[in-house]
Amino acid sequence: MQRLGRCGSSVLPVEQLHAEEEEEEEEEEDSLTKEEGDEQEETEPVVTETELKSETKAEPTKPKKPESNKSESLPKFSVFSWFLVLALLGVWSSVAVVYFGVVDYESVIGKLTAYDADGDGDFDVDDAKVLLGLKDTPPLRTDPPEKETVSDKNPSAVHETAAVPLPLVEDDFIPDDPEDDSSSHDIIDSTGVLVEPHSSALTDGESGPQTSSKVTQEADSKADAPEDVEGGAKEESADLPVEEREKVKQKKPKLLNKLDKKIKADIDAAEKLRKKGKLEEALRAFETLVQQNPLSPRARYGKAQSEDDLAEKLRSNDLLQKAINTYGEVSDVPDVTSDLLRAALKRRAERQQFLGRMTGSVKTLKKLLQVFPDDVSLKNELGVAHLLINDNQGAKKLYEEVLSLDPNNGFAKVHYGFILKSENQIAESIPFLKDGLESGHPGTDDGRFYFQLGDALQRMGDDSAYQWYERGFKRGHFASVWQRSLYNVKGLKAQPWWTPSETGYTDLVKMLERNWKTFRDEALAVIDQKTGLFLPEEENLREKGEWNQYTLWQQGRRNSASCQSAPKSCSLLERHPEATGCKRGQIKFSIMQPGTHVWPHTGPTNCRLRIHLGLVIPAHGCRIRCTNTTREWEEGKVLIFDDSFEHEVWQDADSLRLIFIVDVWHPELTQKQRLTLSPI
Repeated sequence: MQRLGRCGSSVLPVEQLHAEEEEEEEEEEDSLTKEEGDEQEETEPVVTETELKSETKAEPTKPKKPESNKSESLPKFSVFSWFLVLALLGVWSSVAVVYFGVVDYESVIGKLTAYDADGDGDFDVDDAKVLLGLKDTPPLRTDPPEKETVSDKNPSAVHETAAVPLPLVEDDFIPDDPEDDSSSHDIIDSTGVLVEPHSSALTDGESGPQTSSKVTQEADSKADAPEDVEGGAKEESADLPVEEREKVKQKKPKLLNKLDKKIKADIDAAEKLRKKGKLEEALRAFETLVQQNPLSPRARYGKAQSEDDLAEKLRSNDLLQKAINTYGEVSDVPDVTSDLLRAALKRRAERQQFLGRMTGSVKTLKKLLQVFPDDVSLKNELGVAHLLINDNQGAKKLYEEVLSLDPNNGFAKVHYGFILKSENQIAESIPFLKDGLESGHPGTDDGRFYFQLGDALQRMGDDSAYQWYERGFKRGHFASVWQRSLYNVKGLKAQPWWTPSETGYTDLVKMLERNWKTFRDEALAVIDQKTGLFLPEEENLREKGEWNQYTLWQQGRRNSASCQSAPKSCSLLERHPEATGCKRGQIKFSIMQPGTHVWPHTGPTNCRLRIHLGLVIPAHGCRIRCTNTTREWEEGKVLIFDDSFEHEVWQDADSLRLIFIVDVWHPELTQKQRLTLSPI
């Protein structure tokens, strides 16, 4: 029987095949006929495992001599094998795809992988060679190759991610100045006196002291943590041993009373909205729950949180005050759990502090301390609240109580040392400040404490002060060992001494030097009046002597009473807003008597430069050091320096020294920053 096989347009005889293959050829003919008949429905040939073996492994014997010479050039393989290879290579499939679009290419390629002979995941020329017997079958790979890791490529590239400290809570509200609250809105400044604005008012990338902020941060974390625990967050303890999980479970705060448990599904649904940022919907949901369940403390707490979040989003102090009131209502609901009471009142106290309600914050914390009288952390926070209302004695008493209960409490130690330092108990403050900083306890890593410890050591003649300044610098609290201001805007040019041209305020400098006698005469006239308008320096910066000041502008505000006694001076300055509008500086006459020494110190901010105009300068004995350069004043001439760098003053002459101090904005501050920076 003679069969014909198509390959392109040629007709090939197949009589040369071995007789032992005739039976298999008949089966192949039937199969091929069926495949050609169904070619439009199925695009690839169906080849059995037996056929593949016969085509690739069968060793054909010597064929009979053909009648035609054409057979001498034919390979020793079946026509069907060639046809199968070409079909598997996708010649016809490719033509159909490209020209007719009738073949599902992805389907064909997916099915061709069944004939992947070399195990590389696809059908290619190498697979065809294997099927034709031109190449040995490669061993099958039983396991997938391992992926190359970073450590395989470069072991040094693998490193443990450094722990990133939690950021401070950034509040965007503008603190109120309510008339019904006479408490101070200030915080402790670099000299130990409460004269600085609340740290939440810092703007434009400004950094500031973080004493109270760290306490607030701890309060926030403790207040919010129960919410996550009660909501069912169990990932942290899921992988722990059974005993450890039991311990964690015992520490879980209880926020739900019996009523709350009955409506837990509704509470969870509302809380889910809040956490997804759908604050208006969450607030409506919690308000509905409160209306339906007025005795549910958890529903009321959720309402307060929603108001709090929405107030931050809308920058609304009024809405924040509503949240403060709602937090207070939680504590008034019967059967409130102690953990929920703690979370609500701590958050209330923090938000009261932010709005400047310092006295109200103290009352809230006192109420909380009545419920938890032995809670050391609450005593510590209440101590800070007392400092914020300038009640150093109340704070001192609380920290003494804490140290009697917990002698190693680092937080209490640094604050207690801080208070002693402000009371001029220099030597007594040092061990408390030092021990507190070395403890590493939360809330102790604060630039104020490094500042005050170094200052105390300097005043005691101890050169180790600069080691602590170095530590503070490395901790990021100071711009440098020399520049130790605490209220800073990053990126401003920093150098101790400036020339008029470098400041850009040449017109102001020319005006001051041209009219220096006018300033001198009005200052001397005020002194001669002996009305007490020159006030003693109140920042505890003098080691000895007498230093008095007469202020014309303070924090960008004109002192009308002072200007009545120096009208010409004030009139001349009115034309220079870089000075009169400097909310972080002063304009004042400064008189220093013989025998006066001012301790090394730094100003509170890098946002200003200080101009000294010499008015009455003795020939010898008066000098000022800024960093490691010392200069002397001259009458009618200015000295300009950055007082955020360490500076020191000596008055060793035999007569008074009188200068005119004019603070100006740092020239690199933008107009927006000058308008928005908080006063100092």
